[in-house]
Amino acid sequence: MSDVQADLPGYELVSAGLDDLAAGRESESALLVAMAAPRLRAVGIDVPQGGGEQPSHRLYELLTETDEGAHSRYNALVARVVSFARAAEHASAG
Repeated sequence: MSDVQADLPGYELVSAGLDDLAAGRESESALLVAMAAPRLRAVGIDVPQGGGEQPSHRLYELLTETDEGAHSRYNALVARVVSFARAAEHASAG
């Protein structure tokens, strides 16, 4: 898989994150994709470098700056990217 498949769950987050990483922007999506980079690269997605040393910590910090429900939002974002990665793994295996 060389491109992100638009029919996978979480596509919008992963696609936005890839764009933001490539442009050097720090965003929720960019940090989320940086967190999942090893798993995404394993299924053939070209993930640009970025996100810093601990993108998971930075993502949580970013969420706490704008959202009182940061913990729930963080968990929902992580679940969404995990869902995408699982679907991508399934698609690449088939």
